[in-house]
Amino acid sequence: MDWTRGHIIGHGSTAAVSVAMSRCTGEIIVVKSTELSRSEFLEKEQKIRSTLNSPYVVDYKGYDVTRENNKVMFNLMMEYMPDGTLIDEIRKQGGRLNLELIRHYTKQIVQGLDYLHSKGIVHCDIKGHNILLCNTGAKIGDFGCSKRVDGVTIGGTPMFMAPEVVRGEEQGFRADIWALGCTIIEMATGGSPWTNVNNSASLLYHIAFSGLTPEIPKYLSSQGREFLNKCLRRDQKQRCSAKELLKHRFLDLYNEENQDCSPTSVIDHCIWNSNEEIDDSIQEMSRCLTDLTLQRVGKLELQSGKPDWKLDYECWIMVRRKSEDLPTCKNGMTTFSEKTHFY
Repeated sequence: MDWTRGHIIGHGSTAAVSVAMSRCTGEIIVVKSTELSRSEFLEKEQKIRSTLNSPYVVDYKGYDVTRENNKVMFNLMMEYMPDGTLIDEIRKQGGRLNLELIRHYTKQIVQGLDYLHSKGIVHCDIKGHNILLCNTGAKIGDFGCSKRVDGVTIGGTPMFMAPEVVRGEEQGFRADIWALGCTIIEMATGGSPWTNVNNSASLLYHIAFSGLTPEIPKYLSSQGREFLNKCLRRDQKQRCSAKELLKHRFLDLYNEENQDCSPTSVIDHCIWNSNEEIDDSIQEMSRCLTDLTLQRVGKLELQSGKPDWKLDYECWIMVRRKSEDLPTCKNGMTTFSEKTHFY
């Protein structure tokens, strides 16, 4: 099986991320790679991803061991998400998301967490950078810090850590719920959940021992504030589970409060702003819709068919390999030609 590696689109703490293409099917994928000699964490992530199958989790596409530039590489293949991260979307929307988008993405993240928790997996690093977007909405990605509930490793991003995690206590399912609350604040404000802390040491102490919680954005609806309050309880036993949150009326896209501020289509969602009163004048609304619709259509036309990266085949590297010529992974896993599929 041959595949072609494209350019690097990101770096993690232990691996580089590239776009790639299956030469058999033409499918575009993402490849996370590191040297086999230090691939312990990536192999751990592969083991977790290989057990998952949910529309709210970035798809696992297989793994591979290759020899490139005199180095033996371990490669983890994943679904390509063309619309980038939730942080990218926040920037595109001018620094924060409107209520309808917050509700929409929050529901999909909670559905993803409910699935992971039902499989006994704690993500451990829910945040805007690890939520990826495509035409169906949001999916949870980056399982580099994830663990099964019987694991003891503590990891994640300090700004999104729950108090009990910072104190070195249990990092269980409810820690993901705290991080979800922090991510909602990211969507609502475009900023971090803790705005009054200047350095990492102060941040960790503040989270662990101050007794405070992140400030809930006032512009959220009453249901949104109530939902967020259920996520950001310092006592993890008082936080709702993902399954309980799915029943909350904030995630009900059809309740009366939500209908009051819902856009009628993708075309006109940009006109809704929770900080402004809706103009009662039908004539003014009609004019506004017409102008903004034309602008929106223009943007969609300009952006259609143009991903963030280009298929510059001259700069891509075709990777060929024979499994018998390559060492096996530390855990005895077989190589790409025996395991990976793109269909």
